Amino acid sequence: MDFQLTDEQRALRDGTRELLAGRFGRERLRAAVDDPALDRVLWRELGAAGFFALRLPERAGGVGLGLPDAVLVLEEAGRALLPGPLVACLLLAGAVDGVAAGEKIVALCEAEREPVLWEHPADCDELILVEGGAGACGGGPGGAAGGAQGRTGGAFRSTPDRIARAPFASVDPLTPLARVMDLPRTAPLALDVPRLRREAALLTAAQQVGSAARTVEMAVGHAREREQFGVPIGSFQAIKHLCAQMLVRTEIARTAVYAAAITEGVLDVTAAKLLADEAAVGNARDGLQVHGGMGFTWEVDVHLHLKRAWLRAERWEAAREAEELLAAGLLA
Repeated sequence: MDFQLTDEQRALRDGTRELLAGRFGRERLRAAVDDPALDRVLWRELGAAGFFALRLPERAGGVGLGLPDAVLVLEEAGRALLPGPLVACLLLAGAVDGVAAGEKIVALCEAEREPVLWEHPADCDELILVEGGAGACGGGPGGAAGGAQGRTGGAFRSTPDRIARAPFASVDPLTPLARVMDLPRTAPLALDVPRLRREAALLTAAQQVGSAARTVEMAVGHAREREQFGVPIGSFQAIKHLCAQMLVRTEIARTAVYAAAITEGVLDVTAAKLLADEAAVGNARDGLQVHGGMGFTWEVDVHLHLKRAWLRAERWEAAREAEELLAAGLLA
């Protein structure tokens, strides 16, 4: 099994990075902090570029690529801190009309999690509630990708005007949240919920890897430029160790995510999500240390990566759930 990227995958990764750098650079990022409403023009441009239709077959107007390719694209989105329900739109592009082209924005929420949170409620055209199909992302402890559609979970779609919600404070200024108080279960959506949960966890992990990689770059860049006692702080052993640990976390998590995208094993995905969450949160915290007092100021972007990492770490299997599932898998 070869985990090296092909030339086509490298081109996809580089093209996505170039697109996001041009359309969602640092100025746009900082503007979104003050006004987190999603940019519909940008969303449609992403749709036109095939961002959401990445995994749809070509006969359905999609790009016809696979899960490993989607991981590469979401990793770049995480690196850029691109806001919005990207995972939901990519997974639902073939199930909800208009999503693939970027004309419609949909979000996913988990019925079993308390509180039930909805991201970007003011910008979404529909909300999809998923319930059941949990536990090892929808499979047994042995790691198989199983999960029969319609028997192990359900999904229900609803428009915003039919959803009872309450305001909810978000730790991430780029991701407004609402707490779903009640959602009518009158419009079922035919989805393989266990598979959707598993893939949502993996694509969220890919975003975490991208964020972890970006915080390494930021820390190393600062360590090269910032001087103390007449020399760059990167020459100090303590700073070297922090940056090295950040890189190691990132590469371990990236390897796990890439491998899980190929195997699609339940335990592989669970482990990848756990490692990616640890890398994103741990790297952002260490990045704050490398930046020193500057790292705690609003002007430096490290805190935005930490807050987004905290938010993603609670989606589609938090650490406590992943650890229990992995332990159960080892004992099975």
